[in-house]
Amino acid sequence: MISKRLFASSLLLFLSAAAAQDLPRPEQVPGGLALVEIRQAARPAAYYQGRRVMVLGRPGAWQAIIGIPLSAKPGRHTLLVKNGAQKEHFFAVKDKEYETQYITIADKRKVNPAPVDMERISRERPLIRQAKAHWSEIAPRSLRLSLPVAGPYSSPFGLRRYFNEQPRRPHSGLDIAAAEGTPVKAAAAGRVINTGEYFFNGGTVFIDHGQGLLTLYCHLSRINVESGQAVQRGEIIGAVGQTGRVTGAHLHWGVIVNQTMVNPELFLAIE
Repeated sequence: MISKRLFASSLLLFLSAAAAQDLPRPEQVPGGLALVEIRQAARPAAYYQGRRVMVLGRPGAWQAIIGIPLSAKPGRHTLLVKNGAQKEHFFAVKDKEYETQYITIADKRKVNPAPVDMERISRERPLIRQAKAHWSEIAPRSLRLSLPVAGPYSSPFGLRRYFNEQPRRPHSGLDIAAAEGTPVKAAAAGRVINTGEYFFNGGTVFIDHGQGLLTLYCHLSRINVESGQAVQRGEIIGAVGQTGRVTGAHLHWGVIVNQTMVNPELFLAIE
């Protein structure tokens, strides 16, 4: 007969292994993720570049999951941990060269907006910024995400982009090509925190999964959910479209961690 102590130890090892498998894949580069272990009894609050960071795990073995901005410079970076006293943890960021993409946009106002467009963009920016900064204390049910739609990747994360020969910000999501009207599904369970029709993003949905982990779905032709609505993994939230700044029908899927756009592929199960 197995002793209670041995059973408890085995169960703890099983749960720890399961939790480790649930963690996203670390890649300490701009646009990637750093996982920093924090060995202390109480769950701490952690901050990177002044922004709250997700901390999961158990007493004595916490993990901070840190989103690294595409603008981050290679070298040593600091995670500030607060639990009564403050302590610094360090991690290294390596350089990464992303490919360059040149895109021709037929609607020139999507590249060089008119004054009336700029007024609209100025109204929309605070709403998008507020959504990206959303924080809830509840822990995500899982850090493994599902692809919201099936299809080839038409534009990977991190591309250095030129629209009509003009440089723009790097590509902050993953573009998945699919026919217009194809259902788009929630990548994990969560709560809708923002929906809208934005100048660049078109039809958009933000879902909060907990502790600063958000998913973003853009260029939708239809939105099936509303702010405040709880959704389950795989639930249809809208449909693929070509609204906003696009060259064809596709889904722009983004993942946000500590207000930072990171590579969504790091959250997908490796097959």
